[in-house]
Amino acid sequence: MPNLNLDAEALYTALAHSIKSGLADADNVAIVGIHSGGAWLAERLASELQLGERLGFIDVSFYRDDYAERGLHADVKPSQIPFAVDGATILLVDDVLYTGRTTRAAINELFDYGRPARIMLAALVDRGGRELPIAADFVAETVSLPNDRQLVLQRADDGRFSFTVDHA
Repeated sequence: MPNLNLDAEALYTALAHSIKSGLADADNVAIVGIHSGGAWLAERLASELQLGERLGFIDVSFYRDDYAERGLHADVKPSQIPFAVDGATILLVDDVLYTGRTTRAAINELFDYGRPARIMLAALVDRGGRELPIAADFVAETVSLPNDRQLVLQRADDGRFSFTVDHA
């Protein structure tokens, strides 16, 4: 397996820069982070973009198409969308884009809250392996990993991000 030496903080900085310029002309912007890594990223982005009142979180556990296979994780968190989704430009944020199934589930859940004008996807890392036709609008890095590995974003007590590679 290749030795991945990903600097999650540097990747976050690059992603944030790309998002700031990409959303410069967008109207009615809101940020929704997918629990848990995407939620951490979304919190920091919302602070930097001064969108704290337009920050939401989604837990896609009940919306996944493999829910019956995977079951329910013990750490399910409630989704919180405290703003009107109708007509909004939603920046959907996840830490790692892989098969596309989590993104599909998040989009399905977002539409339960209303009809956004546009949904844009940001991911810190795209690891390929897509099973659905989903692509990120903003991505900091693309990597290849064997299917039996997973890239896990971690957040330290001081808020700094780091990655580990675990067995799936």
